[in-house]
Amino acid sequence: MQTFDLTFPGRMHFGEGAFEKALPKELAIAGNTVMLAYGGKSAKESGAYDAARRMLEASGKRVVDFSGISPNPTYAKVQEGAALAKAEGVDFILALGGGSVVDCCKIAAVQAMLDEDIWDYERKQRKFPMSSLPVGAVITASGTGTEQNILAVITNDDEDVKDTMIGKHPVFSILDPLLTLTVPRMQVFSGAYDTFSHAMETYFGKSDENNPTDYIALSIMRATVDNVRRLLADFDDIKARGNLMFTSAMAINGLLSAGRAIDFQAHMIEHQLGAFTDCNHGQGLAVIQPAYYRMAAKAAPEKFAKLGRVVFDVRADDDAKAAEEAVDALASYIRDCGLPSRLSELGSSIEITPDVLKRVADTTILVPTGPIQLDRNQVYEILEECM
Repeated sequence: MQTFDLTFPGRMHFGEGAFEKALPKELAIAGNTVMLAYGGKSAKESGAYDAARRMLEASGKRVVDFSGISPNPTYAKVQEGAALAKAEGVDFILALGGGSVVDCCKIAAVQAMLDEDIWDYERKQRKFPMSSLPVGAVITASGTGTEQNILAVITNDDEDVKDTMIGKHPVFSILDPLLTLTVPRMQVFSGAYDTFSHAMETYFGKSDENNPTDYIALSIMRATVDNVRRLLADFDDIKARGNLMFTSAMAINGLLSAGRAIDFQAHMIEHQLGAFTDCNHGQGLAVIQPAYYRMAAKAAPEKFAKLGRVVFDVRADDDAKAAEEAVDALASYIRDCGLPSRLSELGSSIEITPDVLKRVADTTILVPTGPIQLDRNQVYEILEECM
């Protein structure tokens, strides 16, 4: 293993009823003016918004609403949130929602404390923020695990770039599976697939033989698959929902990537697909990853074979055959979840044409730490196969 530093600075409140139990305690030590950030109508229709607002007002907070955060949060929305926080003298940001809401808030919280443009500061000057408004996260749709790290994925429409930015770790997160009961079926399974992909892409990153994090990643993948299958049998299984919230947190809190390189090549391809279209992130990964891994499996048959045997019960003795069956099992699992397997099934309002795919391939960040090193022609070839 490589050398590493690992910290878990945020408090996690997990389990049924954690929302009502933990939020008042956390608000007691928050500032006086709280920006309540959320997406659209789902937060209000589920009752989560009203409950959060009630607890905020009972704690004596002045509440500033920040709504309309969309999937694939934009840099313009980050700037809107930062400007609102400055104008209203916000002391604390409470992010109520899924990964998009939390991502937007993490970067808006940094921008609110910085006089320079945060995009230029991070991407061009290669500097990273030291100060941030504190952010708390109440998760209503799990999958990204963003409440457990400093990362945020933001789309800059002016530059046609969707990329990772650096914020600060939320001071607390609340993972209450009861809050997920009103999340639409497709969103639940696409979120769970995002979790699975985090563990899988970390597992396929370069590491020494028998790295302990390999085994942890395999366990998280297996737990995710098993609990997704429970939800397929009973969509209201609250225990399975809770288990999936926890695998989401564990998959990208830094533990799996400790002491190793990671292979987020499929994520980088999907990020740029999301920059040029409005497709769902987890669904985009479900389309791209089998095509990528069919190409990559030949370069790392032992590793793919181990995943197939541990996660999907592949029985082939020969590693090369087991590796092929592992990718087939992954594609079958995606179909079982009802997730799309072709780009045409993503439901993007922007037509996905060969020209769009060429622009995606030409702007995708190439990751050198996976089983194979792709060039831009191979990225385009993978996307073409997904049509």
